[in-house]
Amino acid sequence: MKEILEQIILDFQESNLRTGIPRSLNIQHISGKVTVCMGVRRSGKSTYIFQEIEKLVKQGISKKNILYLNFFDDRIHKLQHDNLWLIVDAYYSLYPEKKNVETIYFFFDEIQTISDWEPFVDRILRTENCEIYITGSSAKLLSKEIATQMRGRALSWEIFPFSFKEFLSFKNIEYSKKMSTKKNLFVKKFFEEYWQSGSFPEVLGVDKMIRVKIHQEYFQSILFRDLIDRHNIIHPNALSDLAYKLIDNIAALYSINKLVNYLHSLGHKIPKTAVSDYLEWFEDAYFLFTVRLFDASLSRSKSNPKKIYCIDHAFVMSVSSGILTNSGHLLENLVFITLRRFSESIFYYKTRSNKEVDFIVQSLDRSKALIQVCESMKSENTRKREINALLEAMKEQELDNGIIVTRDDEEKICMDNKIIFVIPIWRFLLLNEEDVKDLAHCLSL
Repeated sequence: MKEILEQIILDFQESNLRTGIPRSLNIQHISGKVTVCMGVRRSGKSTYIFQEIEKLVKQGISKKNILYLNFFDDRIHKLQHDNLWLIVDAYYSLYPEKKNVETIYFFFDEIQTISDWEPFVDRILRTENCEIYITGSSAKLLSKEIATQMRGRALSWEIFPFSFKEFLSFKNIEYSKKMSTKKNLFVKKFFEEYWQSGSFPEVLGVDKMIRVKIHQEYFQSILFRDLIDRHNIIHPNALSDLAYKLIDNIAALYSINKLVNYLHSLGHKIPKTAVSDYLEWFEDAYFLFTVRLFDASLSRSKSNPKKIYCIDHAFVMSVSSGILTNSGHLLENLVFITLRRFSESIFYYKTRSNKEVDFIVQSLDRSKALIQVCESMKSENTRKREINALLEAMKEQELDNGIIVTRDDEEKICMDNKIIFVIPIWRFLLLNEEDVKDLAHCLSL
């Protein structure tokens, strides 16, 4: 195994880096801490690692000072937690003169495939002159292991597939929040392409048939590698049927009891606790996300029906049956993922009179934003319903403004000393967290 590791180390050091498109990520490496990057598979974590390695090389760091291992590499499948130290031994067998003299940069890709990896990483962080970067597609496993073993010696960051802004960069399109009419039309045109292709880097620019096949391959990989194999699931068909059910009902409310009854109707005799575990593991793999009701009572929030969203709207189009999913649900899904990029505190809201608002987002500074999603405001009944629900929620939460995201509509509505910004989805996707918190300043329509 040591000889195999030496060969892998040397092969990478002589290879050309596949750095792809630079990402708009605010990931910061802090000296003395492990940098942990988490996200769904194929979201670009490995490419980001290669970009970081390229930065080091441009700073004058020799590639001989860089060790990169992808733990999905079949050549190291026999590597176990009790012989992980062979990695360090293999490196210093190649470069003994560097030990305790030069800083070595360790990059461990998808390390969660090795059980009990954290004592190894903790030990080399404490005993070697090094910096460490880790990627993984399991938020819970990484976070739990880091919290218990690393004890404050790691910082975790999330990597999602391309945002619309990154997609525009991929297309070499310049953009800003304030643009000419011609430039607006140009950006809107590229949004339509983003709407069809979705956000996974690998599918950008490929035709629809290939895109659908790639998305379906992702789906199977997530189910079998990130869920069934990782968690040793004994009812794989039940998990698969549940995943299809949820994807067919994106942006809809669900309850555990209804999901259990649905699986029982298909002949799956699994307990309610198993369904709860599956839902938690879907989110752990950055595949499906659950949104709870906003309520001061945690028990009420957890006991009420929840909403489900997917990592990518185009992924839904490729995998779902298409019977129940509509463009309004997909639009809501896209808004959710955009919000999820900068906040985990996302809920849906119900007013005291039982009117529903799609999202209330809470930032780290405890500020809030209310966001409604509506494909079109052209119907008078729809317009009244969306405005009244949002206005009532704004009053209850004592917020001066809110957003309604649409496909194309754009206006500013002033009512009862409140402001509602109606903005098209392409413009919403160009906002950042501070913009959402300070709508009046950034959306002076």
